[in-house]
Amino acid sequence: MLFPDKRILVTGATGLIGSNLLERLFKEGAMLRATLHRSEPAIRYPGIEYLQCDLTRADDCRRAVEGMQYVYLCAAISSGAAMISATPMIHVTPNILISAQMLEAAYAAGVEKFIWLGSTVAYPVSDKPMTEDQLLAGEPFHKYFFAGWTKRFAEILCQMYGEKLAKPMTTIVLRPTNVYGPHDDFELATSHVIPALIRKTVERWDPLEVWGDGSEVRDAIYVDDMVEAMVLAAARLDRYAAINIGLGQGYSVHDLLKMMLELDGYENARIKFDTTKPTMIPLRLVDTSKAERLLGFRARIDMREGLRRTLMWYRQSAKLGRAELK
Repeated sequence: MLFPDKRILVTGATGLIGSNLLERLFKEGAMLRATLHRSEPAIRYPGIEYLQCDLTRADDCRRAVEGMQYVYLCAAISSGAAMISATPMIHVTPNILISAQMLEAAYAAGVEKFIWLGSTVAYPVSDKPMTEDQLLAGEPFHKYFFAGWTKRFAEILCQMYGEKLAKPMTTIVLRPTNVYGPHDDFELATSHVIPALIRKTVERWDPLEVWGDGSEVRDAIYVDDMVEAMVLAAARLDRYAAINIGLGQGYSVHDLLKMMLELDGYENARIKFDTTKPTMIPLRLVDTSKAERLLGFRARIDMREGLRRTLMWYRQSAKLGRAELK
């Protein structure tokens, strides 16, 4: 076990990343505390301390970090392309409050390591895989301007605590690509492209509507691989670092949908591409060599296998019956 009796806080414990991370750290022997906001956890593990918290409140942040050695900040306000387009400021204030107050509370409490999740939305536009040092090489994609600068500002805060203070706190910034898998958000009003298409595939939408023309290219990483990178980061790093985490390969939305339809036996689906709906950046890829160099991390679950597992999980969780996926 990597973390026997290590006191670890996981915020956002009911979300995609937080819930899967909590399960992994439980197996690694950690003494766990988990924060909840509006949702209840899908599984309550014995021995885990659950706190109901609003991390936009400083008092709740201080209560959450008290006595902890490591902190994983997985809590964030997020949504899909439609909501971001309609209300671009929706994430700015709450996410800055969460990051700033959690860092301040953790530092005051003597936390040893603080792992913060950035995002590739903070990168400027490029047709090549982005390296970590290119974060400020240009403005974020115009539709990501608000979210991108919010992430950039919080990263600078992490660097302040991790490098610039006389007595720094180890802060580790992980910049994941699109993370998907069990416990994802499948609500169509707020979900990202992969869970939205999985739901439409399993529910046999006819026609199956796809936002955009299907040409947008994404790097997407299965949540078990993301959790592995997060565990390795806490175990192996003792200084500030910012690291891309991804599969290291891009797929178009059209290719992703084709794989889903084949896996779920819905090859005869009628697909309707709707170019009037909100879409995001046409191409986003990242260089993952730093993760391999510093963490010894390389994603193990390829796209087809990750989609197969997620389709199966969604069928089971939605109680739509067990389907034998190819």
